[in-house]
Order: sequence, then C-alpha cells, then structure tokens
Amino acid sequence: MKKEIHPTANKHKIHCACGYEIEVLTTQPNDVQMEICSNCHPFYTGKQRFVDTAGRIDRFKKKYGAASASPK
Repeated sequence: MKKEIHPTANKHKIHCACGYEIEVLTTQPNDVQMEICSNCHPFYTGKQRFVDTAGRIDRFKKKYGAASASPK
C-alpha cells in the first residue's frame, strides 16, 4: 500500500440518546452523537405501532377489506 494516502483510523465512542454506547474504529475526528440506534428504534425492537390518522385505516378496511372477501 502507498504510504501517507490513507486516513488514520482512531478509536472513538458512539453515543445514543437512549444511553447505548459503543467503541468503534472510525476516521471521524471525534466522538459521534446519535438520536436513535438499533437498540431503541421501534422497527428493530418490535415495539412498532401504527397511528390511525383520522380513521384512514378503518376507511381502507371498509373500502378494500369487504371487496376482497366477496369476489365479483
């Protein structure tokens, strides 16, 4: 490898808002702050919820749910 063309990789910590912290090798100049990580993200934790805004889910089920049950 050519010398002096690669960035230096240093050990830095990544901090999440939930309190999770990990030490990684990175070329970033300092520690990294994150708002959300895989430990607290609803998609990865299974605590995902669907928000019914103004009855949209009910309207969808009425419109397409009944139509799929009785084929024409």
